[in-house]
Amino acid sequence: MALLRITDRAVEALSVEGNDAIFWDRVLLGFGVRVYPSGAKTYIVQTRTDGRSRRVTVGRHGELSAAQARRRAALVIARIKAGEDPVPARAAVDRDLGPPVTVAELAERYLERHVATQLKPATMSSYRSALDRWILPSLGETPVTEVGDEHVAALHESLRDMPYRANQVVHILSTMFALAETWGLRAEGTHPVRKIRKYDELRRERSLTQDEYRRLGKVLDEIEAEAGAKRGGWVRRSAAAALRLLMLTGCRRNEVLTLRWADVNRKAGIVRLRNGGTAARVVPLTPATASVLDGLRRLSGNPWVLVGARRGGRLSNLNEHWLRVRARAGLDGVRLHDLRHSFVARALSLGESGPMVGRLLGRASVHEDGLSPEAVSAAAARVAAAIAADLGMQIQRR
Repeated sequence: MALLRITDRAVEALSVEGNDAIFWDRVLLGFGVRVYPSGAKTYIVQTRTDGRSRRVTVGRHGELSAAQARRRAALVIARIKAGEDPVPARAAVDRDLGPPVTVAELAERYLERHVATQLKPATMSSYRSALDRWILPSLGETPVTEVGDEHVAALHESLRDMPYRANQVVHILSTMFALAETWGLRAEGTHPVRKIRKYDELRRERSLTQDEYRRLGKVLDEIEAEAGAKRGGWVRRSAAAALRLLMLTGCRRNEVLTLRWADVNRKAGIVRLRNGGTAARVVPLTPATASVLDGLRRLSGNPWVLVGARRGGRLSNLNEHWLRVRARAGLDGVRLHDLRHSFVARALSLGESGPMVGRLLGRASVHEDGLSPEAVSAAAARVAAAIAADLGMQIQRR
């Protein structure tokens, strides 16, 4: 039995001599195209119900595109299995479903119904970027019903030099086409991403050396000094403070950027983080961290610790500031996430245990590791003090 993925291009290339032949689709079972020696081609459906086989003509190639025929075939099969007359389905397909849904249209529905409702804004931004940069330029105008595993494999292969991005694209497409089946935009069991094997992703994490910390500290000191004499200087101060906080606490970027003054409890010596990778958590307010906060001015009407350019707003894009800082410090290639990894490396070098490091990073709770808040505060202070010393910060004892 000849199997192929039925597309317009594939059907155009088919020919037979002597006798007519049927070529079956390898994705939608029961959907085929009969090719005659004369060159005529007819789309058909064959399926079984109640113990007997039924074959229905869907339409002629040329009058129908392969995509239209596939959609009609899927509906015909569903009607046959439901014990209904398959013929009315031919007119119903175009009336009820309208023109074929493209990958670009599926992407918008995916972002609105899935990503925006279930994932964080940062994830939505990352996924939209992947769609705009790689997926839509390649597949955007393709009907959802026409995308096969060969299309996904080709796109994945084209990104082989960026294994993380290549795998992210496959993950996005996998979810999109699973939802397409759920939403009735594609026949069930036709997922085109099932056979794609993801690339191995090499870990790129690195930790800063004492000299690199020193260079970063020098650049941040310079930026803070320059900011005082420039319009919009508080934004630059916010960016410098954000980078210091990331280094001194090991917190995630969004945990720092969404910090409010109301979350800083100096009396209790804690800071509440409300935008972590999991639930809201509490971290110690160490002398080094407090010193950074003391250098920031609390603006009237603005609840954010790290203010942005807009009145009452917060700093939101730290990446562009980091790129300038790392270039000035001669640290090309170092990522913001490497600051968190550097915190871990320094903690371990100071003899902190694995469970303690997990607590400092917010990966465990007191109920899981049994560490007291006092022990965690002391460990956080030790690590922060060591990093602050490398940054050249002067910390006042409290």
